[in-house]
Amino acid sequence: MLSKFFIERPILANVIAIITIILGIVCLWRLPVAQYPEIVPPVVQVNTRYPGASAEVIANTVGIPIEQAVNGVENALYYTSTSGSDGSYTLNVTFAVGTDLNTSMSLVQNMVNKAMPELPGPVQSQGLTVKKVSTNILLVVSLYSQDERFDPAYLSNYGMINLQYPLGRLDGVGNVQVFGAGQYSMRVWLDPNKLQTFELTTLDVVDAIQRQNIEVVAGQMGGPPVPESQVFQFTVNALGRLTEVSQFEDIIVKSIRGEAPQVVRVRDIARVELSQQLFINFGGLSGKKSAQILIYPLPGANSLAVAEEVRQAVAEMSKNFPEGLTYVIEHDTTKFIQQAIHAVYETLFEAGILVLVVIMVFLQNWRATLVPATTVPVTIIGAFAAMALLGFTVNLMTLFALILAIGIVVDDAIVIVENASYYLEQGLSPKDAAIKTMEEMTGPVIGITLVLTSVFLPAAFLPGINGQLFRQFALVIASTAVISALNALTLKPVQCAQYLKPRGEKKVGWFYCHFNQLYAKVEAAYMAIVTRMVHHPKVMLIIFFSLITVTGFFFVQHPTGFLPDEDQGYAIVTVRLPEGAAQPRVEAVSRKVNAILKETPGIRAWVTVGGLSLMDSANLSNTFSTFAIYEEWDKRGADLSQEKIIADLNRRLSSIEEAYAVVLTPPPITGLGQAGGFQMMVEDRGSLGLAELQKATNELIQAAGSQSGLMGLATTFSARSPQIYLDIDRTKVESMGVPLGDVFATLQAYLGSTFVNLFNKFDQSYQVYVQADAPFRLNPDDVKNLYVRNQKGEMTPLGTMMSVHRRLGSELVTRYNLYPAAQVFGAAAPGFSSGEAIDLMEQVAQNVLPKGMAFDWTATAFQEKLVGSQAYFIYALSIILVFLVLSAQYESWFHPAAVILVVPTALVGVLIGLNVRGYDNDLYTQVGLVLMIALASKNAILVVEFARELKEKGLSTVEAAIEATRRRLRPIIMTSFAFILGVAPLLLAGGAGAASQRAIGTVVFGGMISSTLVAIPFVPVFYVVMEGLSERLKSRKQETGIRNKK
Repeated sequence: MLSKFFIERPILANVIAIITIILGIVCLWRLPVAQYPEIVPPVVQVNTRYPGASAEVIANTVGIPIEQAVNGVENALYYTSTSGSDGSYTLNVTFAVGTDLNTSMSLVQNMVNKAMPELPGPVQSQGLTVKKVSTNILLVVSLYSQDERFDPAYLSNYGMINLQYPLGRLDGVGNVQVFGAGQYSMRVWLDPNKLQTFELTTLDVVDAIQRQNIEVVAGQMGGPPVPESQVFQFTVNALGRLTEVSQFEDIIVKSIRGEAPQVVRVRDIARVELSQQLFINFGGLSGKKSAQILIYPLPGANSLAVAEEVRQAVAEMSKNFPEGLTYVIEHDTTKFIQQAIHAVYETLFEAGILVLVVIMVFLQNWRATLVPATTVPVTIIGAFAAMALLGFTVNLMTLFALILAIGIVVDDAIVIVENASYYLEQGLSPKDAAIKTMEEMTGPVIGITLVLTSVFLPAAFLPGINGQLFRQFALVIASTAVISALNALTLKPVQCAQYLKPRGEKKVGWFYCHFNQLYAKVEAAYMAIVTRMVHHPKVMLIIFFSLITVTGFFFVQHPTGFLPDEDQGYAIVTVRLPEGAAQPRVEAVSRKVNAILKETPGIRAWVTVGGLSLMDSANLSNTFSTFAIYEEWDKRGADLSQEKIIADLNRRLSSIEEAYAVVLTPPPITGLGQAGGFQMMVEDRGSLGLAELQKATNELIQAAGSQSGLMGLATTFSARSPQIYLDIDRTKVESMGVPLGDVFATLQAYLGSTFVNLFNKFDQSYQVYVQADAPFRLNPDDVKNLYVRNQKGEMTPLGTMMSVHRRLGSELVTRYNLYPAAQVFGAAAPGFSSGEAIDLMEQVAQNVLPKGMAFDWTATAFQEKLVGSQAYFIYALSIILVFLVLSAQYESWFHPAAVILVVPTALVGVLIGLNVRGYDNDLYTQVGLVLMIALASKNAILVVEFARELKEKGLSTVEAAIEATRRRLRPIIMTSFAFILGVAPLLLAGGAGAASQRAIGTVVFGGMISSTLVAIPFVPVFYVVMEGLSERLKSRKQETGIRNKK
């Protein structure tokens, strides 16, 4: 016998346990830490620019060719693109969880290359970037000056030059973006009046800069092959690519020979300055001007490790900052992860203490308590080695699994020590008692371990986000069950042989005496109920199935959700001004928001990125986004909960009349969407146009707003931005001898800016842009005063070839799955679940949207819909596997049914717990129910197995069922209450990650109480019923056999 081998070799058993702990500690030190497993769908991003083009032009000429080329790439879930009036184009291809992103990136790159010939020339010259990205902002490094001695351009470009590239080289960093002022650029601000005076056009200026700002390759003097008499070799240099403003000012645009020679330089017709490439963004830090450096991790990177690397690198680089320049990291999403993981570790410790207290109260012997007590560190710490072997991380799901496993792993040890104590009191020596115990318990220990493993095994094969959550939770608990079983077969019998001693005549203490009296009364009452139930099996079956039917009906009707909203330490404030609002108006509203945030209790700091629509992940001139950072969790208390802070902030922001402001929570899974709630995409599938898309979206929001279950409905889409439409008379253009291309080029250069070429400065490469100076592009009529040269060399005003009209259009065009789309954001109203909100939105959309318009879900809502009813499949498969394992173990089809039939009773407690606390049926509920299948089965197995043994010893079926329940009641109650008290800290959790702890704690707490109080009395009833069916079947077979013989 295996256990006897180790009883004879106690040092070997202890060495195995010690090695298990050492391996676990080493793996714990090296395991990456994250909030969740790798459950965010990976993304490949395609970026390019079309300077000066409108959003609609970019969507049509850049977006459509690229998206058509990329469409259908393997494992892609959906495609989202944004085309901005700032000339930017971004396409995000979101792939299924578990996709090899390197392979997908190569596929996307190849497909994009096929579309290159179809793209406009300026886009081809800018180039396309394809990279794998995370949409999660890990942290924001804010550069600022206390006395504001540095202007925004200096702050931003200092960050680009000195911090962006070193940070981008750090391991795990996927992308580094600097927001604030734009990147340095040599801006040539043209004066159209002077150009007309000198009979010059924008094309002349662009051509002159291109010819004179060019790198010169002058070669060498004396380079080989040369005569042997040549002594020196020289590299020849000449001024080619320019670097200074004065050099660009001296560029000759026009020279006239003759009696009155004339040289026209750039400074004669334009103003040249080292300025910004883009002017749409601005940055702020708690009211001060700043530059924001946004850090995005690589998909799959260890967020905590990456954040720590960034913090160390910035701290080191800050030593070389110029005097007066400083930095701070206020927005750091890893703070929540660290706090949440730390809180779960505290809960793990508290659960371990509470479990040991329960064991001590029941065993009433400190020597006996040592046996299960030593199981906890060996199993829990050893589980970290299993996590490393399985490639898991230390995250909320794996730590929850360890907390819940504490109440499970002590079961084997408790059963063994109780049995050994029984034989010890019968007069056997500790060693003989341990050997006798293991002869009886080795089979049950292995059987229960197989059952526990079979319950969790199906979850390992579930796809998608819920599959990842189920997998890590289930396999960690299964690992602890296996380690616990090995520990029970090796170290526990050794400890029983060494620690236990006969109690003798020693009396128990006052506390234990009163506890035993109370327990005896409870047991007597409990057994009286069980006895009556066993003697009336038919009535009990009716009651049982009625109870389960009603519970199942209400459970299916219970509101569903995805994951609970967490207080992650910050909120997102998005502010949108009316369409067409100029940047000075946006900055003015930003200052008002700053004043409000400063006065709002619970807000510690805030980080503002102007010109960025965080919900669209794109630049939008009339929008800014702010991360409002809360005070630390332990400083706020219940009076400043996230709900109260957001409600207060929304009330204060409503006083701003010039803009629409809304406060949003971050998404429950960072990187999965930009905010909490749902995100619906309204699609124009019938090519009805952006105006009709706007109308349909507004009607949808208006109709959905009347629903009591929905709140916070809004859209960032607008097709009502004031725009200028130039109606060019192409016939007149041709008749006046003006090339049409020159007309377009002139408009782009004057109004939209034209990229010319590059120049070098500060060891960086920057772009040169030509554009009309601000005073010449303020009013629509200014377009008419621009000139272009015809084929005769005459200057012709554009006003003679076109008319100017005002119209409405979009500054940002979003496309979803190749259709023009509008995003609709919203959330469930208090008292409603996210699942109910999604169902309501679908009903409204189906009733309101006209023909040609459709909708799709994206981000969190897409994943919630994707989960669907997969969990029910897992429940069914787990129960079937438990049944098959028990059938093989008992060699019976009937006895396992007595175990399986009581499993649904856990639903009673789960449903009551969810309703009492107002929680949804979310992923934590589903994970907890899988655990309940295991725990309910385990308790039932103890009763059924002992009843079988008593039946074999001669007791009647009813007597065996009642006696088995009585004999196993104490260990069942002990292990159940150990588990229940072990999860109690989850119920009362506060601070970071509290919502997740309370959610899963409520499920397992309620389910375990129900499994103990409701399920156990029904186990003997089902045993009697199933044993009766088995005996009747056997008797029929015997009668049939007798008839056949006759």
